[in-house]
Amino acid sequence: MQNPLGHEKESSLLKKFAIPSIISMLVSSLYNIVDQIFIGQGVGFLGNAATNVAFPLTTIALAIALLIGIGSASLFSLYLGEKRPERSSSIAGNGISMSVLCSVIYVVLVLVFLEPLLKSFGATSTIMPLALEYTRITTLGVPFLITTNVISNLIRADGSPKYSMTCMVAGAIVNTMLDPLFIFVFHMGVAGAAIATVAGQVISFFIAAWYIKSFQHIEFNKKSLRISLNDTKEMATIGMSASLNQIAILFVQIVLNNSLTYYGQFTKFGSDIPLAACGIVMKTTAILLAIIIGISQGMQPIIGFNYGAQKYERVKKTFKLAISVNLVVSFIGWALFQFCTSTVLSIFGSGDANYFEFATMFMRIYLMLVCVDGVQMLSSSFFSSIKKAYLGMFLSMTRQVLFLIPLVLILPKFFGLNGILYAAPIADFVAFVVSVICILDEFKKLNELEKNMKVDSL
Repeated sequence: MQNPLGHEKESSLLKKFAIPSIISMLVSSLYNIVDQIFIGQGVGFLGNAATNVAFPLTTIALAIALLIGIGSASLFSLYLGEKRPERSSSIAGNGISMSVLCSVIYVVLVLVFLEPLLKSFGATSTIMPLALEYTRITTLGVPFLITTNVISNLIRADGSPKYSMTCMVAGAIVNTMLDPLFIFVFHMGVAGAAIATVAGQVISFFIAAWYIKSFQHIEFNKKSLRISLNDTKEMATIGMSASLNQIAILFVQIVLNNSLTYYGQFTKFGSDIPLAACGIVMKTTAILLAIIIGISQGMQPIIGFNYGAQKYERVKKTFKLAISVNLVVSFIGWALFQFCTSTVLSIFGSGDANYFEFATMFMRIYLMLVCVDGVQMLSSSFFSSIKKAYLGMFLSMTRQVLFLIPLVLILPKFFGLNGILYAAPIADFVAFVVSVICILDEFKKLNELEKNMKVDSL
């Protein structure tokens, strides 16, 4: 059967793959957004601060999922493009087995070191009891979260993006239904929100696992599930850039949380208000990032397959189209953050005047140039898809690690709390410029490859 990735119109393929991916990512981000909304309404801003402190644990889990999931799916697509389905089968099975193994190890480590971890994430004595109550439950859902994300990426690469979307949507529906029941009816507070989250993750996992026996383009069997060190190394190299993006976000969260609590204590806002406001802004931004990541995941199998098949013009067209869609979406998100700030913040519950003053300021300044963030993210994914993992890794670290974290540490020494806020737009702009330079250089190389192919065919 001829794979449509190699001949269908690029815009049709991107629509087919990106829309379900976007919905899947949006739904995935809703796990935390919904918790934040209901906890804000039922527990208050201290509950939101507790989930913000706990969020780095989810970020680490997603980093593991992306390392394995994006790495496996990218190689899966590349080998299909090279007409080597047996390698695609081996890669898929290795990815699934590694996701189970890594997630179990992660859960054990988190439960053993939970309290010191939360302290390092910025938990104050006021917030710690709520954070512990929430994370002791959500950690148990991590194996389902990681494995579902890995299988979902493979399902998408196999040409079934709608099924991949269904996995995530079903879990989110369960989570959204159970959250108000456990929080407002049974009065279970943050524990109720945590139980609802895990329940949704379990449902998503079983729907995703059901697909394993019916891959379209490979023959999948028990032998495929064997763990191979060579496959794991190759997979990790490709998936590293997407994973590092999440790890970078983790470091940013830790540095931000600790910097906000430290510098906040010298202002009228105190330590807890900046921490709670940061959580709201980060979770809100996650909606826009979910769309961008969805576009990135949608373009990945198209670019990976066509690069493997040496159809470089299709590679360029797909990337240009993805960037165009991303810029439109990012500008809409930027406009909402800048001009509808109070409306967005009010969704997440109540707080005093100081809370809303700082949250409004934080959202408008910190997200001042969020409209260009997607260029760096898509560029990083692009290089990973064409097996240039090290360049993808470099770009994935530019915004967060190379620019944002140093600025968050340096600027407050001169400008106090405001220095933390202005660090983000500066980092956004510099990362954007670096990404554009790298992409333009790569497009020149693709043009040369096309010319050489035409000469060889004469």
